Amino acid sequence: MDSQVKLEFEHSKSGDKEERYEAYQYILKVTDQKVDWAYEVWDQLLEDLTHKDNHQRSRAAQYLANLAISDPEMRIMKDFPGLWEVTKDEKFVTARHSLQSIWKVGIAGTPQKEMVMDFMVERFKKGTDEKNVTLIRNDILQNMRNLYDHFNDESIKQTALDLIDTVDDKKYKKKYMDIWK
Repeated sequence: MDSQVKLEFEHSKSGDKEERYEAYQYILKVTDQKVDWAYEVWDQLLEDLTHKDNHQRSRAAQYLANLAISDPEMRIMKDFPGLWEVTKDEKFVTARHSLQSIWKVGIAGTPQKEMVMDFMVERFKKGTDEKNVTLIRNDILQNMRNLYDHFNDESIKQTALDLIDTVDDKKYKKKYMDIWK
């Protein structure tokens, strides 16, 4: 890991709000591509998934999701449940930001894609009692769309359409269908 990335990780945890945000943006941009230093920060990010500061939890979840493409040992397969927990965070904004980035784990490979899809399908079906269920479902379907766009895998689209078909509320059904137009 070069000194700039190291510094940005430090800034993403400390410094003023603007410094943290710039560091966050930098790290997300750098980790959009494969990096060779993922394991240098991996364990700390796992630990930060349960940090007392919700911003730290959110950043850790997003960084880990991005780093899944840089995980040749496929640690994410074992560590994913901890990452998924942040998508159910007590702070909805933390949960939502984490959920919106979870699809990036799926682009790391077929086993990762299948795992992410399984978790999202189950949540879509069983999360009907969750507060903000319509937003959560929208994010899940958008994640599926992102995976579909990446892989051009018709089975992802069919899964999403099958889930949408289970929605009774016509307003939300239409809104969800708009994702697939």
